[in-house]
Amino acid sequence: MLQKIWTNVIALILRRPSRYQVAALCWRETGSGIEVLLISSRTTRRWVLPKGWPKRGLDGAGTAMEEAWEEAGISVDDPKPVRIGRYAYRKRLEGDVPVPTMVDVYAIHVSGLLDTFPEAGQRDRQWFPPEEAASLVHEPELATLLRQSARLIATPSS
Repeated sequence: MLQKIWTNVIALILRRPSRYQVAALCWRETGSGIEVLLISSRTTRRWVLPKGWPKRGLDGAGTAMEEAWEEAGISVDDPKPVRIGRYAYRKRLEGDVPVPTMVDVYAIHVSGLLDTFPEAGQRDRQWFPPEEAASLVHEPELATLLRQSARLIATPSS
C-alpha cells in the first residue's frame, strides 16, 4: 500500500515541474498612502490578487492587465503595468494535487472599478491598506510583497 501511495501520488508531486502565473497588484492613491485591491477566489473565497496562466499573444504585463479586468473589473487611464516582484506558492490543481508555482507580479495603477466585467458576481473585491492586505492573504511571500508594495511601486524591478 505504501508503495502504491509513493508511486501514484508522492513521486508524481515531487517530479512535477514548477508552473508559472502572472498576477496584478492593482493599486490606487489615497490621502494617507496607497491601497491595494484584493479579490476573493471563486472556490475557497480567500483573498488573492487577480492572476492567471500566461496567455498566447500577451506578455506578462498584458496578461496581468487582462486578468485584472476579467477578475476585478479595473479601469485604468494609463495601462503600463510594471513588474514589481515575484512570489511562490503551491497551486492546487484538479484532484487537489499541489504544484509549485512561481508568480510574477505587475503593479497596475487603477483609476476606477467597473460594474460590468466577465467575473462580476463571482468574486468579492475590496480595497485595503497594504499592511491589512498582507494580513489577509495565505501566501507568506505574497504577504511580504504586499507589505513592501508602496516602495516596490516607486522603484519597480526589471
